[in-house]
Amino acid sequence: MTVLVDPALWSRHGRFWGHLVSDTSLEELHALARAAGIPDRGFDRDHYDVPAELHARLVELGAVPVTAHELVSRLRASGLRVTGRERRTDTEAKTAADAARANSSAVPPHLGESTESSG
Repeated sequence: MTVLVDPALWSRHGRFWGHLVSDTSLEELHALARAAGIPDRGFDRDHYDVPAELHARLVELGAVPVTAHELVSRLRASGLRVTGRERRTDTEAKTAADAARANSSAVPPHLGESTESSG
């Protein structure tokens, strides 16, 4: 079991963030994230975004600190990496599905009109 954590180098929302990944399985990644109290919304297809203040706790729980370069290299080698192309394809598919759902749930104007005479 190897869960990896890189230094929090990315600034966003007034905090610095790093990444938590597994080079073995997503199951072990989710288990460590749950143990650290990281919310599900922190998961982004192949990693968790983690704030700097959690770094030491993640290491206490068993995450191995590595450089950002090593984290990406090991994630790619594991086969768990979601590429930029896959992310774009997923986003485009979701956008198209959301648009189709919105269009299919809209009531056509002629169906929303009353057929009764107003008098």
